[in-house]
Amino acid sequence: MTAADRTPVTVLGLGAMGSALAEAFLAAGHPTTVWNRTPGRAAPLAAKGARHAPTVREAVAAAPLVVTCLTTFEDTRRALEPAAHDLAGRALVTLNSGSPAGARAMAAWAAGNGARFLAGAVKNVPSAVGAPDTLLYYSGDRTVFDAHAADLRVLGGDTVHLGDEADLAALYEMAVGAMLLPALTGFFQGAAALQARGLQARTMVRFAGKWLDMISALLPVYAAEIDSGDYTDAASTVDLFRAGAAHDAELTAETGVDTAWAAPLNDLLERAAAAGHGGHSVSALTEVLRGPRAAA
Repeated sequence: MTAADRTPVTVLGLGAMGSALAEAFLAAGHPTTVWNRTPGRAAPLAAKGARHAPTVREAVAAAPLVVTCLTTFEDTRRALEPAAHDLAGRALVTLNSGSPAGARAMAAWAAGNGARFLAGAVKNVPSAVGAPDTLLYYSGDRTVFDAHAADLRVLGGDTVHLGDEADLAALYEMAVGAMLLPALTGFFQGAAALQARGLQARTMVRFAGKWLDMISALLPVYAAEIDSGDYTDAASTVDLFRAGAAHDAELTAETGVDTAWAAPLNDLLERAAAAGHGGHSVSALTEVLRGPRAAA
């Protein structure tokens, strides 16, 4: 494919991630139009060959593929409102945070204005955009994905269509994203504990990485237990984690580090044990998180 064959694309929203998306399109030879509420953010991209549209209407009109990277679905709708009538017949791809309900509302709004819609998520940091192993997943109109798969793969080589239901990407984004803050907070707690002993946080990075590798290797095992509902073949039980929770108070007393953030997690362990899962795999916490199952 020559540069002349590349699909023109518009990128709306030029924060760190939006700018990375626009740069990836430019690097791949796509004629790229950019727009941002704060016009100054477009200058570095214009210097690299992007066209800076002064209004969102001009930006939308410039390309058949419009990629937005704003904070939420609500922000995206507000930004696009002046250009709503210009969306007809265009492919609209949103890459932002939000709930499944927000994605459904966005899809309905897009359809009402004649746009062909995909919701998506970038599962990496801005500096990784464009890398062969960077994951992006999308949901919504499969014909849009098929028509623009090569264009979207410019943003990351691991590009997946989850299904025609427009809210699937948001659902997976929240499901996967739920792991991030607890994992990072655990690292931050560990760093604070080391610093209390005069040690540097960087000294734990190697060991924390190995720990995360181990957790990653366990995910297929836990997923199989959850899908089958059989938690009896337990390598790590709920009761084992309950025993470890008792050490939090000792760590706080010794180092002064606040471990109160883990209290709801420890409560979850107690609720699981009370429900009869003490000797079961820790993946049985899923049963408590899910709550009572709907009657068949």
